[in-house]
Amino acid sequence: MEQEADSAYKLLLSCPHGFSSSQVSVVFDGSYDRVPHPDTNLENSISEYGGHIMRGEGGSSVESHVCLHLGLTDYRTFVGTNLNPLWEKFLVPSEDDVIQCQHTASPLGNGAVVETSDKKILLLQRSNNVGEFPGHFVFPGGHPEPQDAGITSHPCGSTDSEFINHKVSQEMFDSITREVVEEIGVPSESLCNPLFIGISRRRLNVRPAAFFFIKCSLQSNEIQQLYSTAQDGYESTQLFAVSMIELENMASKMPGCHQGGFALYKLMVEAMNNIP
Repeated sequence: MEQEADSAYKLLLSCPHGFSSSQVSVVFDGSYDRVPHPDTNLENSISEYGGHIMRGEGGSSVESHVCLHLGLTDYRTFVGTNLNPLWEKFLVPSEDDVIQCQHTASPLGNGAVVETSDKKILLLQRSNNVGEFPGHFVFPGGHPEPQDAGITSHPCGSTDSEFINHKVSQEMFDSITREVVEEIGVPSESLCNPLFIGISRRRLNVRPAAFFFIKCSLQSNEIQQLYSTAQDGYESTQLFAVSMIELENMASKMPGCHQGGFALYKLMVEAMNNIP
């Protein structure tokens, strides 16, 4: 998984054969939470906000299974660290990604490479009214919601931990299906079960995102009609159904983590083409 040093993203984890929910586990633990910065003034610059989100700290994989290490953070810390104009001051000089980003919230986003029945890939153009990357092309997505899994804090005890780890793992897959339904307007029954293909992190403010591949049983023209009534359609201005070549030409206008999502998808396509 080599990337150019000046690329807009870094691939933290690649699963080119695609992992189902039964092949992905999670360790959700306070040891993977953010570490406060030793500079008191910098730490105190994090303003009040609210709401919990998952914090991504990488993971480990073997041939047929991946284990993700996740902590808990919030919007206040995300805005105050990753989105802070001084975000680079929160980084630790290190080749180790976990150490480098230990003082940032680094909430784990998600994105879906959705393939239609006529073999097109769906892209959204973000509204000019959104806070991050207005007007950019993105895959549908957002981030897992701990509250939707009934989680607002870390569990106490080994029995609780096992139960919570399973709920967090399931939320990873449930949340990306929700995002696709809400942003594009397709019914959930038209979507196949998501396959986890890896984690990309954009180099600008070190935001990680988990990416999934999802097949949709509808054709692109049908989806275009449904998009006009999508619940979260206000977040975007247009839906594109594109070929791989067209997507390649649009990638430079995507946020870095989504460029990485496209790279993960290409690795998946390459792996599938190499199967005898």
